[in-house]
Amino acid sequence: MSEPQATGGRTSTLMLLDTPSLYFRAFFGVPESVTAPDGTPVNAVRGLIDMIARLIRDRAPDRLVCCMDADWRPAFRVAALPSYKAHRVAEDGGDQTPGALAAQLPIIDAVLDAVGLVRAGVPGYEADDVIGTLTARCTAAGGAVDIVTGDRDLFQLVDERGPVQVLYTARGIRNLQVMGEKEVAAKYGIPGRAYGDYATLRGDPSDGLPGVPGVGDKTAAALVTRFGSVEGILRALDAGAAAGFPAGSRSKLAAARDYLTAARTVVRVVTDIDAPELDGLDDALPPAPRDPEALASLAEEWNLRSPVDRLVQALAGRS
Repeated sequence: MSEPQATGGRTSTLMLLDTPSLYFRAFFGVPESVTAPDGTPVNAVRGLIDMIARLIRDRAPDRLVCCMDADWRPAFRVAALPSYKAHRVAEDGGDQTPGALAAQLPIIDAVLDAVGLVRAGVPGYEADDVIGTLTARCTAAGGAVDIVTGDRDLFQLVDERGPVQVLYTARGIRNLQVMGEKEVAAKYGIPGRAYGDYATLRGDPSDGLPGVPGVGDKTAAALVTRFGSVEGILRALDAGAAAGFPAGSRSKLAAARDYLTAARTVVRVVTDIDAPELDGLDDALPPAPRDPEALASLAEEWNLRSPVDRLVQALAGRS
C-alpha cells in the first residue's frame, strides 16, 4: 500500500470499500430485469460500478481499495462462537448468495481489474478484517481513512485522531451518513470507538450474535460507558465489584461470562493481518483504465457501457 501524501495542504485519504456489502446492496436495489444481451442479470455489476463512480466524484479519495471476503465465515470465529452466521449457511455448507448474484461476481472482478482498481482479500478472513488492517496501517503512517459500508460492525474503527470515519450506506450512496466518533457516541450513547463492545452485549441477530439475555440497548450503553469495554466488565466481575452495574445486570453478565469471552473474538475486527496479499498494494486511483481494450469488451458483452463510461469520467475528472 502506498504511503499517504499531503495533497493540496491536506492529508491524502484512503477509501476502503466493503465490496460485498455494496454489491449485495446493488443486487437488491437494482431490478434483475437489468440484463446483458444473453439475458444474464447484471444489476449488481451496474449498481456497484455506479456506486464507485459516485463515491470517487463526490468524495474525491486519493487512493481506493476494494476489500473482499476471502472467507465469509472464518473458522476462528466459528470456533469461538458456533452460532456465528449459522443461519446463513446453505444446505451445501456454503453461503446463501442468490445464484443470480453469484453469477455476477466474476464479472465484477474482471471489470475492477480492467479499470485498475485494486482488489484485496486474504484467505481465512472477511472483508472487515482487511479493512481493519489497512486502516491501522494507513493511520499509523499519518493517513486518513473513509470506510464505505452498510455494516455497523465497522463503527468500531472510527477514530477522530486518524481521522477514520465510516460512510454508512443504509440510506443509499446518495445519502451517506458520515459516522465518526462523535456521531457514533451521539447515536448510541457510548464512547465513539466502543461499538464492538456495545454490539457484543446487546447482540446482533444478523450475525448470529445472541447478546447477553436481558441486556438491551440502554443497559449495554450504560455498561460500556461505565466500564469502557467487555474486558473492563469481566475484570469488574472477577474483582467482585458491585458498583456501576445497572439493576439486575450483574447476575446476567456473570451467567453469560463464557459468551462474553468468546464473542470478543467474533466481534472484534482484526487489525493486524500479516499476509502477502496486503503487501505492496497499488491503491492509487488510475486516471484512465489500466486495460481499456478489456474494459471496452466487458462493457459490450455485459451491457455495461453507460456505468463504465461514468466511472471512467469520474476517474478522469480527478486529474
